[in-house]
Amino acid sequence: MATRKMRLFSSISASFAVLFTLLNTGRCDEQVPLLLWTSEGTSLPSQTPPAAGHIVGRDQLDAYLHTALGSGPRNVLLFLQDKMSIEDFTIYGGAFGNKQDSAFRNLEGALLSSPSPLVLPAVSWPASNAVIGALQDQLETSPLYMDAETLGQLRLNSSSPALLVFRLPYGTGSDLMSAKEILSGNDEVIGQVLSIMKTQSVPYLAIYTALQPSQEAAAALSLEVGAGGGRSLLQARASHKEREQERERKRKVKEKAGVYGPVEFKKMELYQSKERENTCILLWATGLSVSILRGGRWDDHDLTPSTFGEGVTPKLHGSMCDQTKARLVLNYEDVLGHRNFKLIFAMSQRHYSVSARRWFTMDQVELEYDGTKATFNGSRSIYAPAEYSYRCDAVSSFRWPSLFPRSAKDPANQWRVSFEDFQIQGFNVSGQDFSYASDCAGFFTPGIWMGLMSSLLMVLVLTYGLHMIMQLRTMDRFDDPKGPAISVPLTE
Repeated sequence: MATRKMRLFSSISASFAVLFTLLNTGRCDEQVPLLLWTSEGTSLPSQTPPAAGHIVGRDQLDAYLHTALGSGPRNVLLFLQDKMSIEDFTIYGGAFGNKQDSAFRNLEGALLSSPSPLVLPAVSWPASNAVIGALQDQLETSPLYMDAETLGQLRLNSSSPALLVFRLPYGTGSDLMSAKEILSGNDEVIGQVLSIMKTQSVPYLAIYTALQPSQEAAAALSLEVGAGGGRSLLQARASHKEREQERERKRKVKEKAGVYGPVEFKKMELYQSKERENTCILLWATGLSVSILRGGRWDDHDLTPSTFGEGVTPKLHGSMCDQTKARLVLNYEDVLGHRNFKLIFAMSQRHYSVSARRWFTMDQVELEYDGTKATFNGSRSIYAPAEYSYRCDAVSSFRWPSLFPRSAKDPANQWRVSFEDFQIQGFNVSGQDFSYASDCAGFFTPGIWMGLMSSLLMVLVLTYGLHMIMQLRTMDRFDDPKGPAISVPLTE
């Protein structure tokens, strides 16, 4: 057994080492590694890893996952790191013999103890971004964003599928030890989760990958081969072409279904001495409308055509986002007689000790017009876990209101706002898609209340009937037709 494990670990290390040697011959800023393993005593069909230097695309990754889920456990643990590259393993994983200083001790132990580990050193990061959707489709269940503390309170069942997603951070500073400390912390989280799963004795399939690479090569990187000769990096071109094909496919699907994309606010971030845009706020709705009370009647204005649709680019200047605050500002012109009009969504997130997790709330919805501000409070009704998005069929200030004027004297009392099929996310946005949605529908819907009241009425009628039956008394005297008649004194 020990010999078999040593051979397995040698093959895993060899896979990392082989790809590390390829860093001198191609770009690795388009790929992330993916590691897959199962719990002890659970084996999967043997899958051949890709050849050295081969990049696994989305279709091939779906095939790997389909094979693993076809006969493997239906409880999947997805450790999704923000950024990761193969260099993280070669630099911090003790690949050069310094195992006692490895940042992946728990991960290495899990791979060695698993009967069916699979290491994919190079997966195109558009494919790794779609791994949640692929697992969701194959398991036919929605992902649950968890942490180690919440997992300890959850009881899993091996007969029903579950997709548990654990988001892991990644960041680099001026000190190289900062990245190692973060990776070591992530490895400790993996170890805690695996320990909890071991105590529950539930078989599982674990996947460790990232949304995007952590190491970026220069954009104009090239290699000179021979005298005066050169070659382009076909690998980078292939990955870029794959991303373009994926974007085009999604666009055609949306056009065919008549669905438009959400409003995106992107902020500039400095990464590896480069500036790039990352989406941090998403908003989508089938209807945005505002109304103002004038002369005893409500004047309506539909903001939807100016916000969503093909070729529509809303003006978002004034918007901002960070780790705790988010503010989406939609700027319009000539709305209900106001030359400058703004619809503002102000959100915040913080940790709540009672639930032991972070939540985000829609603190306010503001209307700014010609120097006047109308403010609606929404924190009492519009909230969701920080990792989720918020969705509701109808958000309004007048019909089943979830938005309320800030005070009795606030100009908001002269306004009405209504959002139909509304969805928003201001934190933990990954790519251009919403996270799992927390719906506003409560448990006791009108239909459920009607059923409960009808059942209660029937129970009361049945109880009354049983009570009346129990009150019946039989006669204690009977008339004999052959004998004298019974005399019943009236005074008795």
